[in-house]
Amino acid sequence: MELGRTLLFHCLLFVCSSAHSDFFTSVGQMTELLFVEKDLVLSLKDYIRAEEDKLGKIKQWANRLQELSSAATFDPELFLGNPVNAFKLIKRLNTEWSQLEALVLTDMSDGFISNLTIQRQFFPTDEDQTGAANALIRLQDTYRLDTETIATGRIPGSSFDPPLSSGLSVEDCFDLGRVAYSEADYLHTTLWMEQALKQLETETETETETKTETGTVDVKTVLDYLGYSVYQQGALERALHYTKRLLQLDPSHQRANGNLKYFEYQLSKHRQTGAEERGAEATGADRERSDDYLPERKAYERLCRGEGIRMTPRRQSRLFCRYHDNNGHPSLLIGPVKQEEEWDRPRIVRYHDVVSEREMERVKELATPRLKRATVHDPQTGKLTTAHYRVSKSAWLGSFEHPVVDQINWRIEAVTGLDVSTAEDLQVANYGVGGQYEPHFDFGRKDEPDAFEELGTGNRVATWLLYMSDVQAGGATVFTDVGASIKPKKGSAVFWYNLFPSGEGDYRTRHAACPVLLGNKWVSNKWIHERGQEFRRRCGLRETD
Repeated sequence: MELGRTLLFHCLLFVCSSAHSDFFTSVGQMTELLFVEKDLVLSLKDYIRAEEDKLGKIKQWANRLQELSSAATFDPELFLGNPVNAFKLIKRLNTEWSQLEALVLTDMSDGFISNLTIQRQFFPTDEDQTGAANALIRLQDTYRLDTETIATGRIPGSSFDPPLSSGLSVEDCFDLGRVAYSEADYLHTTLWMEQALKQLETETETETETKTETGTVDVKTVLDYLGYSVYQQGALERALHYTKRLLQLDPSHQRANGNLKYFEYQLSKHRQTGAEERGAEATGADRERSDDYLPERKAYERLCRGEGIRMTPRRQSRLFCRYHDNNGHPSLLIGPVKQEEEWDRPRIVRYHDVVSEREMERVKELATPRLKRATVHDPQTGKLTTAHYRVSKSAWLGSFEHPVVDQINWRIEAVTGLDVSTAEDLQVANYGVGGQYEPHFDFGRKDEPDAFEELGTGNRVATWLLYMSDVQAGGATVFTDVGASIKPKKGSAVFWYNLFPSGEGDYRTRHAACPVLLGNKWVSNKWIHERGQEFRRRCGLRETD
């Protein structure tokens, strides 16, 4: 009964918070999947116990009847000469064996199947699985991780011992390679198929019992993918090597036989012309994206790894930490906030301990049931849409919805000195597996003059970014144009101006949220608009800070 109530609670919670899938875009909502799985395991255990009880009763019947029939068949006439035995034989065959038949045919799985059917409608979809696979590949590239590191679960920064990290099975590695293959990403297909092959060969050598885990994945299937993927990268000799290995295992493999002749022909032609073979030895981190839509990809990923441009000692010496009361603001005179200058040009400041633990938890509670896939503004259509370069879920909270939101808005106004009455609602975001937001501007550029026209409050003059969780690894906010990298710190907020005093956009504020390598990242944004700032931030003719 208690299990049923628990399952019902999680179903209702899912109805409220997961009207559609995209589970991989929010770790916060994925935590509910753990509890759902836990409940299903308990339900499965109940089913197993019921089956064991049923088998126990059947065994008792079998043992009793075996003992009786053995004695009876030793001397049938003597046994049936007793009228009591004759009566009981007739009764057993007429009644008791029918009862046994009913017991054997009793389906003990009804409760478990019913619970599973209810929960299945809220399970992740194929899109979620593909999204999570692409997230692992993205982390592999951004943080220069090899497949062995990911497969063993030993993610840099993890506090778990290796036994507590589940790691990837052969089938998991194969699925990652297959996702890459479906997107014509032959480098990552090769990397993950080679990892699957390595684990398959290790299992064969140690003779471990993992056949049920690897399922239908075998060496021949992996070699088939490897031969073609390596060929697509121009490594003909390696393609030939994998194809020959496949034919040793299955000489009648039709595709491999065709590929063998083609690869041998291509290789001989290359050798005759003296053409150099392109290698396929690069790691995921060294991949060249000839058709990459993001021009600063390398700079962005270097900053995410902490390899960005360092500020000179002279510039560093000009950055200060101080207590900030915003020129004697009444609410900050007694309790000023701790201000730290993170960067000078553009000026980026961090305010420490600007919100309490209770406030942050309350904001998360308010936002969680409303989290939806984060969207971006499409300059072509002028509408909001989802994008693969922004992997998170977000919710909007108005000041009227709860006093804690009003308190945070009031504190932003006190600290920054800007009018937040025309600002957008507080946006709360939770990042998913490998969650990120690639380089972008917060303000509307000249080529998209209608970006915020429907709001009627002008352009985004400033950004307030509040970190509501610490992140074990990754997840930094980086400014790709200037090389600034700011790590999340729970309870602190980062603030910068997107526009110069002249109203022109400051293109140095192009920034990104790096993929979360390890942990759960919660942030909230407040985008402050131009209207209402006329007497708080004076206009200027020059584009200066």
